[in-house]
Amino acid sequence: MSDFDIRSIKLGNEITAEDIAEDLEFLDDWEERYRYIIDLGKQLPALPEDLKTEDRFVRGCQSQVWLETDYDNDAGTLYLAVDSDALIVKGLAAIVLSALNRQSPEGARDYDMDAFFERIDLLSHLSPTRGNGLRAMVAKIKQQATRLAA
Repeated sequence: MSDFDIRSIKLGNEITAEDIAEDLEFLDDWEERYRYIIDLGKQLPALPEDLKTEDRFVRGCQSQVWLETDYDNDAGTLYLAVDSDALIVKGLAAIVLSALNRQSPEGARDYDMDAFFERIDLLSHLSPTRGNGLRAMVAKIKQQATRLAA
């Protein structure tokens, strides 16, 4: 087993959804925003190969995407890690993690990602298949959060 530490991911703690929204609003055009999103993705650690398993695979994405979750029962905190073979998808995953990582399962389950995507005008600037993949990633996280909240 690897020494991968899911709890060291800064998104959702040091980098929040609000931080990302403010940064995106500051950028003038979508070419700059895409570069920013890709740079966000570069901050995500790669999942070790032994964690890239079928049960972690996110179906519905154009690219290969894996989701790892951990839950601290004592603190009531959900920890998330996402990896992909595509840089832009890692960046999109970073945006999702900024909102849902380090939340309670109920907080992650109930967070309105659609409203956040609307606020940052994200989905209208993605291809339909990329947008569907992003929704599939969010759905898998919310599914896991719902299971833990029960």
